[in-house]
Parts: sequence; structure tokens; C-alpha cells
Amino acid sequence: MPVRPAVTEAELEAHLRGICFKTGPPRRIGVEIEWLVHDARNPRCPVEPDRLRSAATALRALPLTSLLTFEPGGQLELSSLPAASLTDCIEAVTADLALVRPAMLAMGLGLAGHGHNPWHPPRRVLTDPRYNAMEAYFDRWGSAGRSMMCATASVQVCVDAGYEEPGPLGYGRRWLLAHLLGAVLAAAFANSPTSEGCPTGYRTTRQVIWSQLDPDRTLAPPPGPDPRTAWVRYVLDAPVMCVRSEDGRWDAPEGLTFREWIRTGVPRPPTQEDLDYHVTTLFPPVRPRGHLELRMIDAQSGDSGWIVPLAVTTALFDDPEATERAYRIVKPLAETAGARPAPRNPLWRHAARGALTDPELHTAAVACFAAAQEALPRLGASPEVRAAVAEFTERYVARGRCPADDHLDALYAAEGDLIVGKDSQ
Repeated sequence: MPVRPAVTEAELEAHLRGICFKTGPPRRIGVEIEWLVHDARNPRCPVEPDRLRSAATALRALPLTSLLTFEPGGQLELSSLPAASLTDCIEAVTADLALVRPAMLAMGLGLAGHGHNPWHPPRRVLTDPRYNAMEAYFDRWGSAGRSMMCATASVQVCVDAGYEEPGPLGYGRRWLLAHLLGAVLAAAFANSPTSEGCPTGYRTTRQVIWSQLDPDRTLAPPPGPDPRTAWVRYVLDAPVMCVRSEDGRWDAPEGLTFREWIRTGVPRPPTQEDLDYHVTTLFPPVRPRGHLELRMIDAQSGDSGWIVPLAVTTALFDDPEATERAYRIVKPLAETAGARPAPRNPLWRHAARGALTDPELHTAAVACFAAAQEALPRLGASPEVRAAVAEFTERYVARGRCPADDHLDALYAAEGDLIVGKDSQ
């Protein structure tokens, strides 16, 4: 809880400016991977909260290097430590998963990589004050908040903010690149086309859900020449989701922005810790936390499906030649995106609905994946990682497909079999 004295608006603005883009040579990467937890024998059988709590206790006793947490709906998340290379990051998380998966299986539980739960409606199992306040806040915008909290999972790639000066690895260029390339990544790795067993009409339902939430905390900041100024304004003008307290509910007056909280001191004067916590309740598609946190990629199927988006994204951000190529490839997409912020602009909507069936996104993805494949050897990626990226590129990107299309094909084939079976009776 807050312990430091209240601070001024100018002091908090300076604090935000100092921590949002920590510039320097791109040399650290990380990944946050989420999975849906399911019954190992029957994924369509919801896992009871007591089983999830027992699993959490057992997993926290494992000697993991990654931070292990559970999301409100029981999704499991592993957050790697910052790594010095792509190889180091992959090896560390792979070692942790080699401990987590058998432990889960011993408890009769499995991990599924889907951007949105394909089987069950959202059901919250964590009752922390943060999630009580979050649910009450997002309920003002309808049911999408509960779906986001309890039924979605992602692969979040974290890359350094970049250099202070302009150029391919400068933080201003990387900020713009992230918001255009983000639509390409969302389309290429779209993996959430169903909800409760039915197609939603989107390849990435998860991305649609994010676009339906409070725009003041889930859309990208308005574009401008200075990302720091835009981010500081975005943070301070966002509504306060909750005011933490030692006892009782973490309520906040409806519509109160953090800037107004500073100026009025009501319901109590805010502190720097309150501001830092407030930032954790903001969910734009790219979040500057010193580094850049790319939040638009659906969770991927398979034990190592998360490696391909991590490798591709790292290559396109941290190899200077690939970064320059990627920027030139996606820059024309700004015309389609228009003035509206992601993910509510036309570019991101095309990514959510059609993914790589959209000709413009398909062309950009083919070129970006080619640049990433050429960069991976320069980054020291292993033959296995390069082969995984090549296989994904051939199976999906080159053909204008994404993982969601596999799920839809299987669903429609099953429905066809049922119809044939009925006709033959």
C-alpha cells in the first residue's frame, strides 16, 4: 500500500518521462506466455477453482527462473527474466516449461495455446481486490471485460526501447514500427476464431475483445512526434480503475482521471506508487514499461508454438538490417490505418477479421517473415529455431493462412461429417 508522501503533478510527469522509454542499444529481450488451463482428459470440462489453487501451490514450489502467475480466469502465465539474446530467452523458458508441464500433467491438468477460450464462457476464479475492481470497472462497457480477464491468452514479446537518437533502432522509429507491424503480427499469429464452440467471424477474437473495452486505457496513445509526451498525457488522462486500500473495496470515483486525482487529492492524495500501479491497469497494444511490451499476439498451439512469434518479433526489432526493411514494408500500412488509434482502426480490424486473407497484410507478412528469416542467423538463432520459423512461414504465411484457419477447417469438417452421418441414417 502507499507509504510515500504525495507528490506534485510535475514530479509525476517527470517520473513517467524517465521510466517509459529507457533508451540504449537493444540487447535485452523477454517473453510473457499465457495458457488456458484445462482438464488433461477432457479439455471441455471446466477446471474447478480448488484444483487450480492446488496447482498454483505446487507450481510455485518449482525452481523456475521465470515469474509464474495466474490470471483471473485461471490462465497460467510465465514471464521470463530479461535475456541477453534470443537463444538465452528460449533456453530459459523451455527449461521452466520442462518442469511445469509434467507437474501439471501429474495433477491431471494440461495447457492449451488459444488466444480465446474455445470451449467455455468466461468464469473468474481469482477474487483479489484488483480483479474485483477490474471486473466492476469493465462491466460498464458490457461483457467484453470479463472475456478479456478470464478467457484470453497471449504471447507478449518484450524488446528494448532502442536508442535515443533517430535511426532504424531509435525509440521513435521503433514505437511507430510496433504499431504498424503489430497488425501484421496479430494477423499472422491469429489463433482465436471460436467462442463456446462456435465461429465468431474473426480469426483473432481476442483482438476484437480488446477493441471493445474502455478506449481510454486499451487504445494506443494518439500518434505524434514525441512518444514520451504522448504516453505521459495518455497515462495521466486515463481514468483511475481503483484506489488501493488496506481494508475494504478498491473503489475509485467513476470518471476520475489520474490527473484529476493529483489535483484534487480525493479520495486521498496519490503517491508515486499509485502512479506506477495505475500504469499496470493500462492495456494498449504496445505498452512502454522502460522496454516495449507488444501485447497483440494470440497464444499459440503446441509445446513450442510460442517460439516462432518470439523469434520473428525479435529479429524484426533487434537486427538493424531487418528493422529497416520491416519499417519500409509496413510504413505504407499507415494509410490504411488512418488517424484512428489501434486496435480500432481499419488496419487492425482487417487483421482481426481476415488475418492474412487480407491482400495488404499478406504481402507485408511475406516480406517481413523473409526479413526475419534472413536476420535469425545473424542473431545466433539455433537451427531448430530457424527451422520452426521456416515451417510456420511455409505452412501459413506463404499461403495466406494463420493458425486460426486450421481450427476453422477442423470445425467445418466435423460439422460436415455430422451432416453426412444424419443424411445416411
